[in-house]
Amino acid sequence: QVQLVESGGGSVQAGGSLRLSCAVFGYTVSYCMGWFRQAPGKEREGVALLYTDGSTRYADSVTGRFTISQDNAKNTVYLLMNSLKPEDTAMYYCAAIPRSCYSSFLNPVRLDKYWGQGTQVTVSS
Repeated sequence: QVQLVESGGGSVQAGGSLRLSCAVFGYTVSYCMGWFRQAPGKEREGVALLYTDGSTRYADSVTGRFTISQDNAKNTVYLLMNSLKPEDTAMYYCAAIPRSCYSSFLNPVRLDKYWGQGTQVTVSS
């Protein structure tokens, strides 16, 4: 089974930076890895996607500010978030996606991925 454990969330002022980490346990060699977020009263949305070949996709709202990466030696996926805005405030979740990566990224509610427990990010103005 796959287990994901996020960390690194916290409170930061607008314009600041945070780096989220997702420790990965279990077989995910052929999986895409993604970061999603959910703000209060809003639907969960895909933020960043990392394919097995190293290519990436980002939501328009975070392009140029967020970077997803992976350290295979540490079995950890990261989300570096720069120039944070109050609208980035949300619970952030890591996900391991076995197949149909981009389709799954666009449909967070689909039961086709493994989830972590989430880490809260709060950005104050």
